[in-house]
Amino acid sequence: MRRCGRPNAATAVAIRVTPLPPPRAIHRRRLASLNSSYQPASLAAFDMVANRPSDPGHDPRDIHFSVPQVHRLRTTWEVAGDDFDELLGVLHASTDPDQSGGPDAEIEPPHVLIWADEEVMAASPRVGVLAKRLAQSGRVHVVGGPRAVPGGEEAKNSPEVIERLLADIHNAMLDRRSYIIAIGGGAMLDAAGYAAAIAHRGIRLVRIPTTTLAQADSGVGVKNAINHFGKKNWVGTFAVPWAVINDAGFLTTLPDRDFFCGFSEAVKVSLLKDAAEFERIMRRAPAIAKREMPIACGVIEASCRMHLDHITRGGDPFETREARPLDFGHWSAHRLESLTDYVIRHGEAVAIGVALDCLYSTLVHGLPEAETRRVCDCFTMLGLPLWDEALDDFERVLAGLEEFRQHLGGRLTVTMLRGVGDPLNVHVIDRVAMREAARQLKGIATQASPPSPAQ
Repeated sequence: MRRCGRPNAATAVAIRVTPLPPPRAIHRRRLASLNSSYQPASLAAFDMVANRPSDPGHDPRDIHFSVPQVHRLRTTWEVAGDDFDELLGVLHASTDPDQSGGPDAEIEPPHVLIWADEEVMAASPRVGVLAKRLAQSGRVHVVGGPRAVPGGEEAKNSPEVIERLLADIHNAMLDRRSYIIAIGGGAMLDAAGYAAAIAHRGIRLVRIPTTTLAQADSGVGVKNAINHFGKKNWVGTFAVPWAVINDAGFLTTLPDRDFFCGFSEAVKVSLLKDAAEFERIMRRAPAIAKREMPIACGVIEASCRMHLDHITRGGDPFETREARPLDFGHWSAHRLESLTDYVIRHGEAVAIGVALDCLYSTLVHGLPEAETRRVCDCFTMLGLPLWDEALDDFERVLAGLEEFRQHLGGRLTVTMLRGVGDPLNVHVIDRVAMREAARQLKGIATQASPPSPAQ
């Protein structure tokens, strides 16, 4: 038997060994082969987004798709009374029509949980009437009575509120085809919307905004958030509400301060999108200040429609791009809210922020000075402030620019005005000019003597 060992010169055989490539290199080669041969039969079949924006980094392996969404907006004068069917009409059965099992199949009524701002419940019997009519309708199963939820920024500042709302959902055994009807102002709807969006990855939410601010703007939006780390809307989601019902009846119980607050958002969106609408608001401001409801509701409806058109037709409902034009004036407004520990109302802060950015636009971007003064006059006629003492330490306010940038991502993008109805996006703020804008605003506010936010 031949013993294996080191071969001697007589028996040596030349052997060529080709080293194998490392496994990672083999994987790369296979991927390269697959990638080069990847040609879908019809890329259009995978492309469900019409007229998608050009992407310089587009790769044919990337599949663009969209998620169908429906936004249901209803406007009523008395949803707890003659217009009750508008609410009932958006509460669809819990089973898809094409999967009902035939005409004889029993369809279980959807479960409905009602949350209401505690101040709204105290100010009006409408919430109780609404709950009673829903329970008697036979179309839905109302789980218990309306639950009171703190109103204002308290709802967004307290983690305990969110935990309680989630516990309500759990204890009511809601599923993704159940409904939560949230009745309240913008802050309460924010908190309720956040809880509804994260439970079961989304429960159908019907918003009934009860403030002018929420009806003119945030109530029809697709954002939900709570405050955290002392910052506005730091934790949140994008989620389209199942339906929104703007009811004029709830507005009649608002205190003056909360009633006037919402019109700052109406002024804001008109400055961005419709010069003629801004003129109408200017003419109607004295009537709004007298709370003449048909005129006030007309302005709210126009504002609501412009916000909704931007969200549903503007091409960027979830704010994935740099610009966030509907937040004109908001970089300082959000900062003012946190600096004042939310003593100042959001609508009041927006009025100040819009006036500040109009003055800056005049100094830097050519907005006519006369237009800026008319904006300030409009806010004054609407009973809105132009100054808050938190602005005195303006360096702290300027820190809001970085918070604003982080909230959207990417480079800083702030909307300014060249003219009424003529916005532009800028990426650099001249801080010297912004300080001068604040100095001028304080002078205008002193002359105007608007009502104090504490009133």
